[in-house]
Amino acid sequence: MAKKTVKDIDLKDKKVLVRVDFNVPLKDGVITDDTRIKAALPTIKYVLDNGGKAILFSHLGRVKTEEDKAGKSLAPVAKRLGELLGKEVTFVPETRGEALEVAVANLKDGEVVVVENTRFEDIDGKKESKNDPELGKYWASLGDIFVNDAFGTAHRAHASNVGIASTGIPTVAGFLMEKEIQFIGDAIAEPKRPMVAILGGAKVSDKIGVIKNLIPVADKILIGGGMTYTFYTAKGMTIGNSLVELDKVELAKELLEEAGDKIVLGVDVIATSEFSNDTPREVISGNIPDGLMALDIGPETVKLFSGILQDAKTVIWNGPMGVFEFSNFANGTIGVCEAIANLTDATTIIGGGDSAAAAEQLGFADKFSHISTGGGASLELLEGKTLPGLAAINDK
Repeated sequence: MAKKTVKDIDLKDKKVLVRVDFNVPLKDGVITDDTRIKAALPTIKYVLDNGGKAILFSHLGRVKTEEDKAGKSLAPVAKRLGELLGKEVTFVPETRGEALEVAVANLKDGEVVVVENTRFEDIDGKKESKNDPELGKYWASLGDIFVNDAFGTAHRAHASNVGIASTGIPTVAGFLMEKEIQFIGDAIAEPKRPMVAILGGAKVSDKIGVIKNLIPVADKILIGGGMTYTFYTAKGMTIGNSLVELDKVELAKELLEEAGDKIVLGVDVIATSEFSNDTPREVISGNIPDGLMALDIGPETVKLFSGILQDAKTVIWNGPMGVFEFSNFANGTIGVCEAIANLTDATTIIGGGDSAAAAEQLGFADKFSHISTGGGASLELLEGKTLPGLAAINDK
């Protein structure tokens, strides 16, 4: 990787600011999934083991008003982090001020402070989200080194990533950031072939940049999910009451022409009369009749996609194949997930979001080479965009 990492810098006796991604789901103050906390552990432990003092920053949810603060404190996260590290973690319920400065000043080598939710600064003028320079400068003043390990926010220029880095403080990538960039970056820059991309989800508009960027790179692009029916419409097929973006039909035509036989659409669907798990459903091949809506790819499409995947050496998957949250319309996503999980000698990457949740739920997560922790960031990387949080890290 062309960016400096935490291994390229001396941490001994240094106050190390670490931007982590602790944006975990909470219910009634209890963490329901601590995956993101665990993902940050290698970098945090490395800082501590090498004599650094760790000051951790993260956002949690969206905070626009004082009322939004309820249930958005990082206090439960700091507690869980302490359990996972097996050591005491100091939590400061402030984002700036004397209490924070004293806690940082009192840190000894190998100790940890967790700063309150950075988005508490958004209540008065979106200082975090709009990258207020004074806020970035203040946070940078608390440390000697900045480690950005929050890939999930790398596509955003916030005070707690780009703002801190832009002050001139030495800025390096953490292990999670490094891993994300290596897997996704290498998959696009130097893929082992055949390279197959599987794109699902509801909207073509969410994936236009990805499709355009992958047409010259991928050997095949398999299209599933709700955006299938915009492509069906572009081909002159009827889609009944299925989801469609009429303003993107012409664009879908252009993409099909540009890609030639690289883009592969499904050959059958599972359709029903209502957006419900419980209404009768049927397999439809070809045109979808009026009164029916497709909510999943069909069994022949699962076979078609699985056959194409069989020889793949690089696979990138982003987006479910149907309405995965309805059990009767989850079989397409399950089938594709199984086909990728069962590949041997292939680099298999999930670009975060619903696909990652599907792999976790189905118990296949450990069979993938890499599951991204940042859905939005991984999409922008797949689009070939420059991520502000990544650009702000010092080059080697």
